[in-house]
Amino acid sequence: MASSAVSKQSYLHNLAILTTLALFCVSKTCLAENSEPHHQVESGDDFIKTSCGVTRYPELCYKKLSAYADAIEDNPTRLANVTLSETLKNTESTLTMVQKLLEKRKLRPREAGAIRDCVETMNDSVDELQKSMLAMSDLEGPDFDMEMINIRTWVSAALTDEDTCMDGFEENSMDAKVKDTIRSYIVTVAQLTSITLAFINNLH
Repeated sequence: MASSAVSKQSYLHNLAILTTLALFCVSKTCLAENSEPHHQVESGDDFIKTSCGVTRYPELCYKKLSAYADAIEDNPTRLANVTLSETLKNTESTLTMVQKLLEKRKLRPREAGAIRDCVETMNDSVDELQKSMLAMSDLEGPDFDMEMINIRTWVSAALTDEDTCMDGFEENSMDAKVKDTIRSYIVTVAQLTSITLAFINNLH
């Protein structure tokens, strides 16, 4: 069952990258016989910097996306796709980390309860991001507006789940190391989800 979950996660991440590369290929007219000089108004790196600059977390945004500049070019859909993929990947790794912490560390009942609640909400977040990934892979056709509504709803719900997880570690009575470790991971995921939602909201 675990291997099936890992396979699904890998499939979704690869799907986003392949979809983005496919779009990149189409824009470049990936046929040698039709190859012509391509006038690029804005480089991928510049486009990413500009796009990230209007988000709430520009440094994190650029750090996560700059490696995909050649594939993203200046295409908002590819930008949203890659950002969503990176967010899902980070959310999955954070969930795994929280689960291991619950299994290996000796915890007081209050801490264990908060972590179990966090695992539950993060599982929901992963599920919502996965559904968004699948929907983003096929946005063609008359159902575009409805699909975008669904995607925005799912990503917004994922962000709420992440905030809920962090809220569970607000109490001062909890072990500071446990609280700080988990919050540091969740904060990054929540920021990435916020960036993803901003880019998705810009799609038309």
